[in-house]
Amino acid sequence: MKETLTVATVSKPQGIRGEIKVKVFCDDAQDLFQLKRVLIDGEEYALLNARGQGETAYLSLKGVFDRNAAELLRGKDIVAYREDMPELPEGTYYIGDLTGCEVVTSGGERIGEVISVTPARTDIYTLSTKDGEISFAAAQGVIEEVCVQEKRITVNKKRFKEVSV
Repeated sequence: MKETLTVATVSKPQGIRGEIKVKVFCDDAQDLFQLKRVLIDGEEYALLNARGQGETAYLSLKGVFDRNAAELLRGKDIVAYREDMPELPEGTYYIGDLTGCEVVTSGGERIGEVISVTPARTDIYTLSTKDGEISFAAAQGVIEEVCVQEKRITVNKKRFKEVSV
């Protein structure tokens, strides 16, 4: 597994004191609140303050003191060390761990590789296949097993065909 995880993307500066608005890739913005440090373009920043909820958070970073400094971070990914992230409940995974997983049917037929996961009430997985891209909703009964150590997701073929586009 990766040592770091992409947890958010900087949307824009917020106000004149260097605060940034971010789109959160965790289930909830509160997952970021316990972080003490983050990485942006390989540079480590101490997290001074965090607020928000749902998919949006506002962060204050040490060394980012005004709007001009915050503007330089627009569009950049925010990365956290795995060791700093909260422990996940059983059956829950970080998107970064799912990306790159091979998706196969329970019969062993290869479907494709996960290139993105869009968080939603029912997450949407996008796969790269030999014929292009396929998306599917992780609805009940579709995903049978996830093994992030082996980078493999097993799906029920019948259910997969019902929910994929």
